[in-house]
Amino acid sequence: MAEFTNARGSVLSVSNSGSEGWDPAKQHLPTGMPPVGQMGTGFRLSRKETERLRALAGRVAEIAALPLQEEKKRKWTAHNDLKSKEPLVHIDAENGWNELIPAGELLCEDNLARTWEMHLLKQIYWHEVLKDDKVIEATFEVPVAYTDTGWGLEMRKESRGGDGSFHIIPAIKDYEADFAKLHYPEIVIEKENTERLWALAGELFGGTLALRRRTVWWWSMGMTVDFIMLRGLEEFLCDFVLEPEWVHRMMEMMTQGIERRLDWLEREGLLSPNTEGAYVGSGGFGWTDELPSWADAPSPLTTMGMWGFVESQETSTVNPEMYGEFIFPYHKRLAERFGLNCYGCCESVTSRWHIVKQLPRLRRVSVSSWADWEKVPETLGDGYIASFKPSPSRLAMPAMDEGLVRADVARALACSRGGYPELIMKDNHTLGKNPRNASRWVEICREEIAKL
Repeated sequence: MAEFTNARGSVLSVSNSGSEGWDPAKQHLPTGMPPVGQMGTGFRLSRKETERLRALAGRVAEIAALPLQEEKKRKWTAHNDLKSKEPLVHIDAENGWNELIPAGELLCEDNLARTWEMHLLKQIYWHEVLKDDKVIEATFEVPVAYTDTGWGLEMRKESRGGDGSFHIIPAIKDYEADFAKLHYPEIVIEKENTERLWALAGELFGGTLALRRRTVWWWSMGMTVDFIMLRGLEEFLCDFVLEPEWVHRMMEMMTQGIERRLDWLEREGLLSPNTEGAYVGSGGFGWTDELPSWADAPSPLTTMGMWGFVESQETSTVNPEMYGEFIFPYHKRLAERFGLNCYGCCESVTSRWHIVKQLPRLRRVSVSSWADWEKVPETLGDGYIASFKPSPSRLAMPAMDEGLVRADVARALACSRGGYPELIMKDNHTLGKNPRNASRWVEICREEIAKL
């Protein structure tokens, strides 16, 4: 039985008798690097590891100093501020990174060193191979070490194979009996390890990369994935009809839990800007002149100076009216706290747009493969960023069908003409053991954009 922290910070227990050991080349977290407590590091690196990390940091600094990076920053800022309609391109291979940078290429042995090595190698790979619009910065973000108490009931899932699929073992079997066992999640800061992380990063990268204290405390505040991890997917979907009052009670409790967490993070000064090079929503970066940058952020920062993000891809099979009744009011409540907002991941936003558009200060909208792309001009128009997500399955074949890829990209650009499009490739689980698929996807995007 293995235990880890998911992207929302909740503890999951996983039963998988055939699982392999943890390795940074084989995992992707929307919140960035895994919690330090998960790594089992001794904070003592060998000379070989130290030299390796310093050399990689030096290369990242060289890349970050290129004029190209400043030009990319200007493009993202104009894009996010709705001042430029030039399409932007980004690919994050996610669970396909292990095929781009195989574990065997990592030279470090300590798990923390391997995690940092992988992070630096990714920055170099983005610039040298992928060549998308990601900005490479001369910074290194040092996280806060912490643990999360979770919602009070253990989230458990069982994997029966090595393909990533799993079955949820419901913790809430009977609302009347189990709801009282839930509690609001709390963050416990590990001060000693936090300072050890900062000291180690300073020793390795000081003078080469600027250190920033930044922990991504959440990816999405959509809540439905945690609800499902506690209740089970089939049970959750049936509850809309069979247990509607309990759906509201659960969503209210979880919303209060997030509100309490946000209040605490603000009071403790633990929030940091997610503008500039931070990945926001389910695609794109946060560069904007409408929210505070690192240089001018107030202390303490509040959520009103940040990008917010809600989604509910787990309710894709729920009709829009049910989403609007049971989920959206809680999404809107949390979005009210943020200066700019993103909506959506894999759900079809076009079917629920009449509801989603009520989110305050909405700016970036995910247009997934399951959305009706032809409806984008009449829905998003020129008032929102259309974050197109072409199907990652095109890249999962050893021999990628470039005709299908090109058709996807051309269609996205045609359906966003006159708007603010971005082309985002993500959710990859494999690149068909062919790393060239990733960089070729970017090239095809560039070729189609050049035709506009």
